[in-house]
Amino acid sequence: MTDIWLPEGDFLTDRHLATLSTLGPGGRIHVVAVGFTVFEGIVRITTMDGSQKVRNVERDPRATVAQVAGPQWVSIAGTAEILRDRESITLAENLYAERYRQPKENPRRVVIAITPEKVMCSPGLRGEAPAHD
Repeated sequence: MTDIWLPEGDFLTDRHLATLSTLGPGGRIHVVAVGFTVFEGIVRITTMDGSQKVRNVERDPRATVAQVAGPQWVSIAGTAEILRDRESITLAENLYAERYRQPKENPRRVVIAITPEKVMCSPGLRGEAPAHD
């Protein structure tokens, strides 16, 4: 669990897709659409073991999830790790089902877990103007 501030309310629980950005093998930014959840301060993304995003995280754990819905947006950057244990996968599947839909069976499923280190968002989500870089 992280102590960093994250938006509260419906924005991170309503059904919105996001992007996951990781660093590819040649140093280019690899951006893909994902569904994600936030629970106990950790961002969780389910995916297939061996996918490009998994290989990217294994090589360089820096990752950012960004969600935009109309005028509201959030960007959560942090350090990612790949979780392969059944307990972590089951938790991520259950959280995903609550936010999106029941995921299809996938014996190669893993979890990308991101511990947030920096959060930026639209002013209305924080209740005050956030710092911009």
